[in-house]
Amino acid sequence: MLVSAFALSVVLEDAEDKAEVPVLQKSEKRGTVSKRSKELKEVVFVIQSQSNSFHSKRAEDLKRDILKQTADLGKELPTVLLIHQMDRHEGAWTILPLMRDFSVAYGRNSSWIFFCEEDTRIQVVKLLEILRRFDTSKEWFLGKALHDEESTIIHHYAFAENPTVFKFPDFAAGWALSIPLVNKLATKLKSEPLKSDFTIDLKHEIALYIWQKGDGPHLTPVPEFCTGDVNSDRVDQCATTFSNFLPLCGEPVKKEDVFVAVKTCRKFHGDRIPVVKQTWEREAALIEYYSDYRDISIPTVDLGVPNTERGHCGKTFAILERYLNHSSPRTPWLVIVDDDTLISIFRLRKLLSCYDPNEPVFLGERYGYGLGTGGYSYITGGGGMVFSRTAVQRLLASKCRCYSMDAPDDMVLGMCFSGLGIPITHSPLFHQARPMDYPKDYLSHQIPVSFHKHWNIDPVKVYFTWLAPNTEEALNGKKVEFNREDL
Repeated sequence: MLVSAFALSVVLEDAEDKAEVPVLQKSEKRGTVSKRSKELKEVVFVIQSQSNSFHSKRAEDLKRDILKQTADLGKELPTVLLIHQMDRHEGAWTILPLMRDFSVAYGRNSSWIFFCEEDTRIQVVKLLEILRRFDTSKEWFLGKALHDEESTIIHHYAFAENPTVFKFPDFAAGWALSIPLVNKLATKLKSEPLKSDFTIDLKHEIALYIWQKGDGPHLTPVPEFCTGDVNSDRVDQCATTFSNFLPLCGEPVKKEDVFVAVKTCRKFHGDRIPVVKQTWEREAALIEYYSDYRDISIPTVDLGVPNTERGHCGKTFAILERYLNHSSPRTPWLVIVDDDTLISIFRLRKLLSCYDPNEPVFLGERYGYGLGTGGYSYITGGGGMVFSRTAVQRLLASKCRCYSMDAPDDMVLGMCFSGLGIPITHSPLFHQARPMDYPKDYLSHQIPVSFHKHWNIDPVKVYFTWLAPNTEEALNGKKVEFNREDL
């Protein structure tokens, strides 16, 4: 937990008081506290929290830390909101649907809405100093700027001619909207509902919506919004830092507690499966390959479900049935991946130590569909989908099934869990695309669990560079080390 800069200043000021500081300076001190108290009242903190017990506890811890830092700054503490507690509809996590609520509740008496993730660490006094630099009567969109090095599929190849020109915020560093901008967005959303069907990369999509093709503000980079660790060299200059570590809550989950299901088909047995065997298969104690053809050399399991060119819903539900009815009832976790998913089971086992398999957990990278009009969230399949046995039991006990064999399995699962009232749990450590599809600064504060796709990359090199338990990994008896900058 961070010691607030203000607490440190109070210690220094007390020392000065003992050295016969004039009464006028004490009065100025009280005036500074009063000013900070007023400024705090004008900042609404919004933690981008989740309802899963592990994540909600981390968000509550951050809320307590913010309030603890501000306790000495005035009688009126700031408003600290948790997104999952505001979740009157499925799309609250996409932020924009909440703008009208923010405008109504805080549009008259506040100056800023400051957003952060549950692992963002905030030095409140430093944050107030930063915000003081900006005229609160104007429209401001503040954050740590990210940009694409090249056009990417996850951003629909936007700004293809020069993708570096468009900046979007790294949520991990925190980001802020001035109230005039919040009010403007609320007015626009009231008259013109959100049009996009899919939510894929929220931080990029929010920046696009605010920019409005040049009619709205660009992101203003704030160098004091940081994603370095609390122990980094620059921490003294930062208003925010980020806990960039892989969560571990006790001992990692045992190898035997994770059942891994790989979806494949006959045409990929010769090129994709060898990559799995050369990379991450050794990390899994329980693994099966599900195909449309029985191949004893791998071996594969033919589920009796014909391969489809897209969707694979029928195959995925067959895997869920097999896991529930044929695997050991003592195996609490199921992971379903594609045959071109690159994953670290070693890191996943650490991550899963923070989740309770007795809860219905559905974990991975979160996307959204139709959330502006009452749609649903889902875990995108390419980065890997993780289920607790309890979640699979609840799903299969329901009547929710594929509407066709080639329906998109990840979206059907999202729709089913939404209907059951089971929220999905997002982890940014799972990735639907390749490392080169994400900004370098974004990946620099992550310890990733997965990537997806073999397009125009050496997947073995990507695995040993980004995902292997040790980035210097023995390959064919030789030590190898790769440079992430090349990927």
